[in-house]
Amino acid sequence: MPEGILKAYRERVASGRLREDTAQRLAVEKLQLLHMRLKDYNPVRPKKVGLALFGWGRERLQEAPVPGLYMYGGVGRGKSMLMDMFFENAPGTSKRRVHFHAFMQEVHNGIHKARKGGVEDPISPVAKEVAEAATLLCFDEMQITDITDAMLVGRLFEALFARGVVVVTTSNRHPDDLYKDGLNRHLFLPFIEMIKARLEVHHLESETDHRQARLRGTTIYHTPLGPQATAALDATWDELAGGAGQPLHLTVKGRDVSLPCYSNGIARAGFADLCEKPLGAGDYLAITEQVKVLILDDIPILGREKANEAKRFVTLIDTLYEAGVRLVCSAAAEPEALYVQGSGAFEFERTASRLEEMRSADWAAAG
Repeated sequence: MPEGILKAYRERVASGRLREDTAQRLAVEKLQLLHMRLKDYNPVRPKKVGLALFGWGRERLQEAPVPGLYMYGGVGRGKSMLMDMFFENAPGTSKRRVHFHAFMQEVHNGIHKARKGGVEDPISPVAKEVAEAATLLCFDEMQITDITDAMLVGRLFEALFARGVVVVTTSNRHPDDLYKDGLNRHLFLPFIEMIKARLEVHHLESETDHRQARLRGTTIYHTPLGPQATAALDATWDELAGGAGQPLHLTVKGRDVSLPCYSNGIARAGFADLCEKPLGAGDYLAITEQVKVLILDDIPILGREKANEAKRFVTLIDTLYEAGVRLVCSAAAEPEALYVQGSGAFEFERTASRLEEMRSADWAAAG
């Protein structure tokens, strides 16, 4: 039986992989308590009884449900790292860790499939499938920005809680600030109350942005292209994201925008992934809502033959700059030499200037 996150956290601090952080330690203790509660937890899902907040019949469980944890705080405080450590050491195999945005996309796909099959209430089979696959659900970066998600999550999560599912989630916001100023937000408020009732809300109040601390002293802009630059980006990815990642798929106006590798707010993609596809400002803005550090491989020399790619690159850099997203990249030349010929060369001077600013130690390490 795994001994839990507390032992794993102590080992990382002792080895120097982590710096002791009082706020993180408090969160670890709460996650360790949850670990102990989950050891012998075995919910069953018999017939429904009564009525629930969103019109669902509640299901009587074999034992009292285990409360989950909602951990929020600023970027770089270690929320996702701690949740990953908890998940890796959590007892049992009926568990799943997934980015919240990706999870909601799966739910929408499941609902669409159920509707095509003629199911009158498609949320029910989707919730049943999710609950049967995992008793413990760990979500990274819970946030609600879409009206469709806002109207769906209440019924979905009540169905999951009724089946005894335990939820652990990270977020940059307190539950009261979810979907803030969103359309028809009053219809979303019962979900907020449900979250506060079923999950312990914990503020990770660390004053240290560990992510930015790890960027200090790191070379941000690697040139020329080649094995040495690639190896440097590999090392940065391993340092910031732990080396593991999975694709992140975003839906922007009905289209799929994909990043090939994503973990804990860190994304890695090639120039071709973001600038050789028909993407625009709205797509890049959606990316900045999910990504805090972008590692971008293989920026080529730009010019007449790559005019469209250059325009997209300019838009990408502008969007990253305005959103304060940190950029670590490899390029064929220094910023001022990337685009020296072509109709957009003059306009590119501003982009080159921004790249120079973004590669500076002060900008990269700024909060």
